[in-house]
Amino acid sequence: MAKAIVGGYVVPIDGDPIDGGTVLIDDGRIVAVGTEADVDIPEDAELVDAAGTWVLPGFIDAHAHLGVHEDGEGWSGNDTNEMTDPNGARFRAVDGIDPYEPGFDDALAGGVTSVVIKPGSGNPIGGQTIGVKTWGRSILDMIFAEHVSVKSALGENPKRVYGEKKQTPSTRLGVAAILREAFTKTRNYQAKRDHAAAEGKPHDVDLTLETLSKVLDGELYWDQHVHRADDIVTAIRLADEFGYKLVINHGTEGHLIADLLASRNVPVILGPLFTTKSKVELRNRTLRSAGILARAGVKIAITTDHPVIPINFLVYQAALAVKDGLDPHTALRSLTVNPAEMLGLDSQIGSLKPGLDADVVLWSGDPLDVMNRALRVFVRGAEVYHFDEQLGEGVSADRRYRESR
Repeated sequence: MAKAIVGGYVVPIDGDPIDGGTVLIDDGRIVAVGTEADVDIPEDAELVDAAGTWVLPGFIDAHAHLGVHEDGEGWSGNDTNEMTDPNGARFRAVDGIDPYEPGFDDALAGGVTSVVIKPGSGNPIGGQTIGVKTWGRSILDMIFAEHVSVKSALGENPKRVYGEKKQTPSTRLGVAAILREAFTKTRNYQAKRDHAAAEGKPHDVDLTLETLSKVLDGELYWDQHVHRADDIVTAIRLADEFGYKLVINHGTEGHLIADLLASRNVPVILGPLFTTKSKVELRNRTLRSAGILARAGVKIAITTDHPVIPINFLVYQAALAVKDGLDPHTALRSLTVNPAEMLGLDSQIGSLKPGLDADVVLWSGDPLDVMNRALRVFVRGAEVYHFDEQLGEGVSADRRYRESR
C-alpha cells in the first residue's frame, strides 16, 4: 500500500525546500515529491502527518565499522582487521557483520539509514566494503550495495602493525611497495587470465587478484585511509600510476592541500572530527577543514568512523563544522548526496526524489540545530524507529523472530 508523508517542511537536498510538502512512497521507493497540489495521493494511501517537522532523506555514513566492531563486546566482537596478510583484498566486511549489535539502533536515533561498512586500517589492503541499511532482520535484508569499494591504508597504522611483527611493511616505503606489487601482480594476472580465456583454456581463480582486477577495471572504488598531507599526495600518485577511482578517507590534513585535491577532483570522506590529537597524524585536525575543503571545490562527506565516534553523533559533527565555516546546505549534502555520489550509490540513496529508496527521516526541526532530534525513521518506506516522548528515548522496530501463538 502506498504511503504519503504530508504537511512537513520537505528538504529534498537536490532541490528547493517545500513548506507543507508531500513525499509519496510505494513499494519501498519514492514515487513523487512536491506540494500537496502537485502530488496525486491514492485514496487508499496511508497518511503520515509530518506537520511541524523537517522531512529529509536518511543520512549516510560512508565510512563505518558497524557490526564488525561491535559496541560493548571487546575483542570477541571486533572483526575489523585480519592483520595476518598485508594484502587482504579477498577479505569481506560482510562476513563479520552482526546486525543485532546496538550500534545499528544508535544509527537510527541519529537519522542514519545507510552505511558503507569497511574493514579497518591495519593492513595496506584491508578488504572489501559493503553498503547496508541500518535496519533489517538479517544482513540479507540490509544489503543494498554488495560491491562498493576496497579499503586500503597508508601511513602510521600498517607500518606500526607490521613493524611490530618485524616484517614488511615497516615504513611508508614498504606500505607503498605492497600496493605497487599488488597491482603489478594484478595486471599480470589479468593478462594471463585473458590469454587463457581467448584460447579456451582453464584458468585458476585468485580471489585476491580478482578483487583488485575490479578496482583496476573501475568496478570498485579505492577507499584510501590516509591522514597526513604527504600521504594524501602518495595516494594521488599511486592512483595516477594505476588508474583506479580514488576516494580519500579521513583526510585529516587535506585542508593543507585543498587546492590540489580540488584540481584533481578527488573527493574526501572527512573525519572523525571529535577525536583528540592522539597521534602525530592528527596534530593538524580541525573542525575548520570541512569548510576549507568545500570552499576550495572539494566534494566532501562527513564520517564518524564508528565506533571511534558514536554514529548517532554524525549530524553533530556537521553542525560544528558549520559553526567553524562550512555552508549549512553543503553540510547537509555531506551527509546525503555527496557520500552517495562519491561511491556510486546515488541511483539508490542520498536525496528525496522519485526512484530512490524511501529512506526518510522526520526531524523535530533543522537537524543542524543540536537541540532537534529524529522523531520518526522510515527505511525502504517502513517505519523502523520513533522517539517516544513519554519514555524519553527512541524505540526501534524489533529485529527478532516472534513465534505466533
